[in-house]
Amino acid sequence: MQASTLPPFVALAMGDPCGISPELTARLLADEQVAKAARLQVIGDARILAMGAADAGLDIDLPSAEGRSAQAPGHALIDLGNLDPADITRGEVSLAGGRFALGNFEHALTMAREGQTEAVTFTPFNKQAMRLALPGYDDEVGVITKTLQAATDGREFNILEGLWNARVTSHIPLKDVSAALSVERIHEAAVLADHCLREAGVSTPRIAVAALNPHAGDGGAFGREEIDLIEPAIARMKQDGLNVTGPVPADTVFVRAHKGEFDAVLTMFHDQGQIAMKLLGFERGVTYMGGYAVPIATPAHGTAYDIAGKGIADMNASRNAILLAANMVATRRAARAAA
Repeated sequence: MQASTLPPFVALAMGDPCGISPELTARLLADEQVAKAARLQVIGDARILAMGAADAGLDIDLPSAEGRSAQAPGHALIDLGNLDPADITRGEVSLAGGRFALGNFEHALTMAREGQTEAVTFTPFNKQAMRLALPGYDDEVGVITKTLQAATDGREFNILEGLWNARVTSHIPLKDVSAALSVERIHEAAVLADHCLREAGVSTPRIAVAALNPHAGDGGAFGREEIDLIEPAIARMKQDGLNVTGPVPADTVFVRAHKGEFDAVLTMFHDQGQIAMKLLGFERGVTYMGGYAVPIATPAHGTAYDIAGKGIADMNASRNAILLAANMVATRRAARAAA
């Protein structure tokens, strides 16, 4: 795709149709901030979008993306005709809903791989529905890596109002975390976090590395992971020029970060960071998939089956995801222009 002074093309895959994803999609299409930042390529079914527009009390008349040039302004719809609303029940997990969300996401990723879009975003998925559609599904990372034909898996970041949470391990049992840690893996996670923060506009990211054990192991009394793994990884990070602090006890690191001492916290496992970030602002947070050839972002919250169809969905996190992805594209455009 050629560089453009127009807002970037951002693919928006409609997520689980049984939750608030249709309503969120409609609200995003009517949002002025989104319109200034991105040209959305909405992927899904026109009938599901109409359902979401009705939920939101909006009149959405979206042109077809077919045959549009790279200089075409505004948002457009890629209508896959892949779900009749009569085939789902709002607020209930379904195979049809999982297939719809998965198909839209794979289509968006394929567009990115083929240079037809500059970023990928998506409204929330339901993991149970996704597993019905794709047995063995753990998270989006596997789908992204396979569809983009990437050499390695990316990593998830959670972001809330400028504070980033990176993690070394993600969707694995807690009992397996210690064995999954290594100096190399901790170091790689920090390097990627530093890179993504710089793409997001943070010139010199300040990264706190969380300890694994209580009181950062207390000199080995409560575990040796800090001594044997985390501290050597931090030493390597500093050799690479990263601005890092740690190991910081996990029960205080987010207190310090929330006060503005750090731009990011690198945690050792999923809930070590997720609990803190969601307490700080569950409805506004963004999940970013770093380490891929295109920016990929989504709201951090779920499908909210309990309010599906009620017209009260909060679109802040979804808007933030699109704004982040568009900002990442702008950074990459500038880097290519300067090369």
